[in-house]
Amino acid sequence: MENNIFELQYAIDTFYFLVCGALVMWMAAGFSMLEAGLVRSKNTTEILTKNIVLFAIACITYLVVGYDVMYDGGIFLADIALDGAENADVLIVTVLAESAEAGFDGGSVYSNASDFFFQVVFVATAMSIVSGAVAERMKLWAFFLFAIVLTAFIYPMEGSWTWGGKAVFGLYNLGELGFLDFAGSGIVHMGGAAAALAGVLLLGARKGKYNADGSVNAIPGANLPMATLGTFILWLGWFGFNGGSVLKLGDIASANAVAMVFLNTNTAAAGGAIMAMILARLMFGKADLTMILNGALAGLVAITAGPDTPTPLAATLIGAVGGVIVVLSIVTLDKLKIDDPVGAISVHGAAGAWGLLAVPLSNSDASFSGQLIGMATIFVWVFVTSLIVWGIIKMIMGIRVDEQEEYEGLDIGECGMEAYPEFTQ
Repeated sequence: MENNIFELQYAIDTFYFLVCGALVMWMAAGFSMLEAGLVRSKNTTEILTKNIVLFAIACITYLVVGYDVMYDGGIFLADIALDGAENADVLIVTVLAESAEAGFDGGSVYSNASDFFFQVVFVATAMSIVSGAVAERMKLWAFFLFAIVLTAFIYPMEGSWTWGGKAVFGLYNLGELGFLDFAGSGIVHMGGAAAALAGVLLLGARKGKYNADGSVNAIPGANLPMATLGTFILWLGWFGFNGGSVLKLGDIASANAVAMVFLNTNTAAAGGAIMAMILARLMFGKADLTMILNGALAGLVAITAGPDTPTPLAATLIGAVGGVIVVLSIVTLDKLKIDDPVGAISVHGAAGAWGLLAVPLSNSDASFSGQLIGMATIFVWVFVTSLIVWGIIKMIMGIRVDEQEEYEGLDIGECGMEAYPEFTQ
C-alpha cells in the first residue's frame, strides 16, 4: 500500500513539474511577442529569429555542458531505470532507497530528466532578457555566439553557487550567509540583465536615440497589441516559473504552498501594473501603455525571489514597488544614454534587485546581508564575464551592424526577409 501511494505521489509531482516547465517554455513566446511589438517593423523578423534560435541553443548547450557545471551531473537523483527489475515494486523500492540516501523525504523525488527540463527553460529565460536590450543594432551571429557562452558557462556557474549549493570559488557559501532566491529574481532575471547591460555598454545606443543636448528621441514600437499579448503570455507563464519552483504538488502542504505562490504571483503583477500607470500619469501626464506593461513584468520579477512567504497584501505591495522602480529606472537609463529598446535591464535588473531585498521582509530564513552579498556576487560575476565575452566577440567579428544596415533594418540585412513585406516599398 505504501508503495502504491508513493508511486501515485511520484507521478503527480513529476507531471506537475513537467507542466510547469512547459508553462515556462511558453514564456519564450511571450518574450518573442513583447520584443517584436516594441521594436520597429524593420527589425521584427530578426528579433523573432533571435528568440527561437536562442531557445534552441540553450536547450543544447545546457544539456551538453551547463547542467553538469551547475549540478555536477545532477544535484538530485541519478536517472533510475528498471535495470532488469521484473515489476514496478522493485523500482519504487529502489527510488525510496536512493531518495533516503539523498536526504529526501520520499515525497519530493523526481528524475534528472524532469529536473533538467524545468531547469533548461530557466536558462533560456535568462538569455531572452539579453535579446530585447540589444535589439535593432546587434549582429545576429555575434548574439548567437554570446548565447552559447552564457547558457553553457556563465549562467551555470552562478547557478551552482546559488541553487547548486557550491561555495563561490571555494571562498564562501551563499546559502550559509542567508541568501534565498526562491525562483530566480536574482539568479535568472538580474543575471540576464547584467549580461544585457554589459552588451549594451559596448554596443552603444541606436542611431538617433539621443541628441547632443542630452534630450531623448522616443522610438516607438511597431505593434503594441503584440507587445500586450506578449505581456499576458509572460504573466501566464510566470505561474509555472514560480509555482513550479515549489517542486511538488502531491501532498496537502505542497498543494497549499502552490496555491499561495500562484496567488502572490498574480497580485504582484497587478500591483506593478497599477503603480507604473499611476507614476507614468504623474510624470508624463498620460497613461503610458509601455510603462504599464513593464510595470506588470517588474511586479512579476520582484515577487519571484520570495512568492511563498508574503501575505497577498504584502505581495501586492512588493509588486507595486517594482512598478515604481521600473519607471524610474527606465527614465534614469535614458538620462545616462543607456539605450534599452524594451526596458529589459530595468524590468529584470532593477526590479530583480528589489525582489531579492524584499525576501527578508517576510522570510526569517533570509538576511539582508546575505541578500546583498548574493546580489553582488551574481551581478559582478555575470557582468564582468559577459563584458569580457562581448569584448572578445567585438574584436573578432564585431558586434554592431553598419550604419546603413541599421537604417534599412536588420530584417533584410541579417535574415533576408521582412515581417510585413506588403506594407513596405
